[in-house]
Amino acid sequence: MAEMMYWQAVQRAHDEELERDANVIILGEDVGLVGGTYKATSGLLDKYGAERVIDTPISENSFTGLGIGAAFMGVRPIIEIMSVNFAWLAMDQIMNNAAKVHYMSGGQLRVPAVFRIPGGTAHQLGAQHSARMEKVFMGVAGLRVVTPSTPKQAYGLLKSAVRSDDPVVIHEHENMYQFKGEVPDEEYLHPLEGSEVVREGTDVTLFGYNLSVHWCLQAADILSEEQRIEAQVVDLYSLSPLDREGIHKAVANTHNAVIVEEAEPVCGVGAEVMAIINEEAFFELDSAPIRVSAANVPMPFARNLELAALPDAKKIVAAVMAQRAAR
Repeated sequence: MAEMMYWQAVQRAHDEELERDANVIILGEDVGLVGGTYKATSGLLDKYGAERVIDTPISENSFTGLGIGAAFMGVRPIIEIMSVNFAWLAMDQIMNNAAKVHYMSGGQLRVPAVFRIPGGTAHQLGAQHSARMEKVFMGVAGLRVVTPSTPKQAYGLLKSAVRSDDPVVIHEHENMYQFKGEVPDEEYLHPLEGSEVVREGTDVTLFGYNLSVHWCLQAADILSEEQRIEAQVVDLYSLSPLDREGIHKAVANTHNAVIVEEAEPVCGVGAEVMAIINEEAFFELDSAPIRVSAANVPMPFARNLELAALPDAKKIVAAVMAQRAAR
């Protein structure tokens, strides 16, 4: 195992897939000369040339459509949209073309395209640069949506996504590129479907994904040390499809569930997970599931207000204690 930063794991996956398959290309804003806003494509222009690592104009709908069209012809594009906030400009291409063409062509066309899209609330970027759009993508039939929480996942999910014949949206959190973790020395492909139990526990299940997994782990430590409550933490790294069987199994283990998401709660990941719990694991419950989400407001710029609007470990602990008190 080698310890590396999240961005280094993504860069390594890019490098290996470009070397393995001449049909793999990268395109997006600043992916070439600059090496990516978060360094995830650094050094690749010099190694593979401008025909495979393509700097594009600031025109998300155009270069996303270019990549999707190339995928029709057998190219395997990795399309980086610099920020998920800018993905709104490419939604026609992603939702109406990438997600639907395989079905609408009767299986004659496939779109083996990867959309790498950093997002989430970083540090004081304001409402128009703090979008959390994973719930939008997971609501579109025809798209796979994954969201890595560790360097190992970031490495393995990107490699698996490149080799998939389905369009895959990879939602990477902007605050996680400097996170460190172990990545296998040998090639590793991470499944595009499923969930992972990252902490064992018997009293309550905390469900999270990408950054919220780390809040859940912090909350689990606090609960164990201060309340003698042992929380199981489940990483929902695949948002579409969600791991219904894994969610059921996790709830059956602890009989209590708290779902944590950085996004606003309305029509969100937490709502969908709660629906699955109610549909498939209702009689396993000892208490009503609780969501811990962001405030349903445009993200403030002021740091104190930004923090107030976001979940954190303390808010998760408070939710667990409120759930227990309500039994």
